[in-house]
Amino acid sequence: MNVYEEIRAFYQSYTGKKQIIGKSVAGRDIFALFAGTGSGPQIISQYAIHGREWITGLLALYHVRRGLSRGGAWIVPLANPDGALLSEEGICSVPQGFSFAAQGADLRLWKANLNCVDLNVNFDAKWGTGTQNLRTPSSSDYIGPYPFSEPETQALRDFTLTVRPAATVSWHTKGEEIYWEFFQPSARRARDKKLAAAIAKSTGYPLVTVKGSAGGYKDWCIEKLAIPAFTVEVGRDAETHPLGRETLRGLAARTLDALAALIDALER
Repeated sequence: MNVYEEIRAFYQSYTGKKQIIGKSVAGRDIFALFAGTGSGPQIISQYAIHGREWITGLLALYHVRRGLSRGGAWIVPLANPDGALLSEEGICSVPQGFSFAAQGADLRLWKANLNCVDLNVNFDAKWGTGTQNLRTPSSSDYIGPYPFSEPETQALRDFTLTVRPAATVSWHTKGEEIYWEFFQPSARRARDKKLAAAIAKSTGYPLVTVKGSAGGYKDWCIEKLAIPAFTVEVGRDAETHPLGRETLRGLAARTLDALAALIDALER
């Protein structure tokens, strides 16, 4: 099975709370599964918003199975299902009349959705100000015609506004590091760094400051919702994109308790 089929099968067999939060450009379901309890801090954890980082979608299933003894997490394992299939298999069913604007791209390294929009620069958070942003369709870094132009970012936005989480976590590859800031005022910055430190202690990944990035899901959660939000880059930087299934157990071993660590820190 490919990554989408595997996650869909898991979703169909899952007996816990779950829902489909939207559709991709090609009409594929975007799934969300709930782990934990309804009491205590509630968070959202999203994965594979970049196509070539599809391995994080399978990592999400480890996190669902791990569960939470307190607090709750809505887990969105495959925020970009079409892009994931392009990277994993080099093929993807597309709407009639659709043609790729980024001809000649190595599909294994594809990050964008089927509209050639990089979803993690399509959120309304200093949109279009990133140093690597592109304004023409591409396999990565294209910001789209306007914020939230894509069905996938609209789905994640609307779901987040419905849940109103205490914090969010985004899972990417690669580098084994954690991003936690986006122009927060000093009081919130101190709060968020302490929470990020809890994730760092659980995973062993260091906290890193990133400059010149904007328009991501993390950025939008911090800027517009004023909540803590974190990006966790899994996998050694020496590895090449896309990380394969042979890396999955190692990724899971480092991250299985990260969501619980964040919830514990939120309760303090």
